[in-house]
Amino acid sequence: MPETVVVIGAGICGVSTAIWLQRAGHRVTLIDRAAPGAGASYGNAGLMAQWALVPVSTPGLIRTGLKYLADPGSPLFLQWRRLPEMLPWLAQFSLRANDRDTRHTAQALLPLVGDSVDQHRALAAGTGAEKWLQDSDVSFAYPTRAAFDADHYSWALREEAGLRPEIVEGAKVQEAEPILGDAIRCLAVLRGHGHIADPGAYVTALARGFEGIGGHIVRADVKDVQIENGQIAAVDTDAGRFACGRAVLAAGIHSRPLMRKLGLKVPLIAERGYHLMFRNPSQMPRNPMMMTTGKFAVTPMQGGLRCAGTVEFSHPDAPPSPKPLRLLRRHAARAFPGLRHDAVEEWVGSRPSTPDSLPFIGEIGATGIFAAFGHQHVGLTAGPKTGRWVAGLISGQPPNTDLSPYDPCRYG
Repeated sequence: MPETVVVIGAGICGVSTAIWLQRAGHRVTLIDRAAPGAGASYGNAGLMAQWALVPVSTPGLIRTGLKYLADPGSPLFLQWRRLPEMLPWLAQFSLRANDRDTRHTAQALLPLVGDSVDQHRALAAGTGAEKWLQDSDVSFAYPTRAAFDADHYSWALREEAGLRPEIVEGAKVQEAEPILGDAIRCLAVLRGHGHIADPGAYVTALARGFEGIGGHIVRADVKDVQIENGQIAAVDTDAGRFACGRAVLAAGIHSRPLMRKLGLKVPLIAERGYHLMFRNPSQMPRNPMMMTTGKFAVTPMQGGLRCAGTVEFSHPDAPPSPKPLRLLRRHAARAFPGLRHDAVEEWVGSRPSTPDSLPFIGEIGATGIFAAFGHQHVGLTAGPKTGRWVAGLISGQPPNTDLSPYDPCRYG
């Protein structure tokens, strides 16, 4: 009988890994202190963002970041009392704001996100999650054509990856997306992408599909891992000990303390994102949009219209800040002046972010513990591919992809 593989974390990365492992014939136990899909996987923008290969740390970041921090109307927020503990991470992050490192990150992200729609469809096949996958285009909304032209660096990187936008200008913008007001005069449209109509329900349905093929889900808080002769032997939780021959660490920002127990102090911080869900909206966009003023995504969903975005460097357990939510409301009102709704729900969650904008994927040394976390803005997009790669490594069928950029020990 095969040894059990324990997967720690029931977000999109953990559930994806568990499904691919179970399909490969392993015995899999999925452990999380919360219900599947209850963390960052619940509140994201729901985009299968095949275009999301441009990191935040592009050339000019330091100048732009300082300007944003000084501007109360910018989408970047920092809890200043936490600045001392974040300085080492911010220093590494800032050092990567150059063309060479940006291109390295973009090239590493492309195989992870570039076929996201196909990867989600393969993952969800035969489960109740399939119904949540939607084909769609995505539009980047700019106030003017000049604003689009000023964004040439990012678009050049995307075009090198084969992502060439169709430009819509002037009155044709409102013909394409009637929800938009006159503040938006240019759209850069990418055809043939997709989104998820309810990310929380989607991950929950995937978890049910995992159970349907023999997988085991445990609601428990992981406390420690037991290493014997340099190899994982068990995972300790507040619900008992679970013996295993392999383990996968896919707990997002909560992976950091477990990495410390393995002797690795990974540079991982909480880059918090917010969303507003407009219930029963009077208008809906025809397709998802990225609003370049305010830096947030707009996605039509089963439960309403979701506006998700902003960046807040903070502690993951800190209470929500009112400023990012007010900013989202203000930008949404400007972009959609005719929008009416019955109610607005607010949410905040923590993206696990690394200084080089690349996740940790692969075995941690030779311990039999595999990392699958740290995806920053692309967790939902890259979760299925991450799970497939990790399951392949555990099954002795490594992917035909260079995984060294994601090495979980790359910071020492």
